[in-house]
Formats: sequence, structure tokens, C-alpha cells
Amino acid sequence: MSLIHDIRTNTATPVHDARILTEGGSTAIIVLDGTLYTLRITRAGKLILTK
Repeated sequence: MSLIHDIRTNTATPVHDARILTEGGSTAIIVLDGTLYTLRITRAGKLILTK
């Protein structure tokens, strides 16, 4: 089984793969209550969320 499947099985918290959110790229826009945030995957494989 995959890591995501294992996490989903053991928690009620939603689990999302950042690579799917960015559709294979390095950034995605996330909207919360009308405010835009940018999710970025760095070259080092870290996540940065900015307003």
C-alpha cells in the first residue's frame, strides 16, 4: 500500500498529495475565504505557503 493510503486509513484528517495539487508543476493556488495563497514546492522538496 502507499503512504497516503496508510495515512488515510489511520486518521480522519483529509490527506492531499502536493504533487497532485500542483498538477506536476511546482505551484498551486489555494483559496480560503476569498484570500489567495500560493503553495510552492522548492527545489529541495520543501513546501512553502504564502499569502
